[in-house]
Amino acid sequence: MKLDPFYLIVDSAAWIERLVPLGVKLVQLRIKDLSDEVIRAEIRRAKSVCAAHGCQLIVNDYWKLAIEEGCEFVHLGQEDLADADLGAIHAAGLKLGVSTHDDAELETALAADPDYVALGPIYPTILKKMKWEPQGLTRLSAWRERTGSLPLVAIGGLNPERIEGVFANGADSAAVVTDITLNADPEARTREWLRKTEAWR
Repeated sequence: MKLDPFYLIVDSAAWIERLVPLGVKLVQLRIKDLSDEVIRAEIRRAKSVCAAHGCQLIVNDYWKLAIEEGCEFVHLGQEDLADADLGAIHAAGLKLGVSTHDDAELETALAADPDYVALGPIYPTILKKMKWEPQGLTRLSAWRERTGSLPLVAIGGLNPERIEGVFANGADSAAVVTDITLNADPEARTREWLRKTEAWR
């Protein structure tokens, strides 16, 4: 499986409606602490936009809703992975991405037979408080060796100036949240990411 090198992560279908039409081909809908009814509606909106624009939608955490809504891809953090029914996920044909931050988590992720593994934070991030220090490019290279041909996603503190470094050290895709969503002009920043990642597409 090949991932698009530009991996956008947003917290609403509104963001997807705003940015996917610019040419985004890989997006994760990551919503926290809302009711299943609201999240189901968000998934449906996001799925419709992504289908219209040839974009791969990845649903974060809510694997049961992803199955029920006929989605193709789910991403799980380690805690969610521990609680998930992997048999049901695989039986439904869902592709699976898993977050990792250390050696033990990588082993846990690989045992789940994922379609990609994410490593973060590569650089300091303001998105959420992390108990892990920034991983750096050296750790990314080590993960590349350990994951073999499995797609590897870099996340955390990435911006267009850091793209070349993460790809040079083995990442297949660069995931971005706040560099776009907190930018004064998210559309322009998205276009810049698309231009900068074109060489790896």
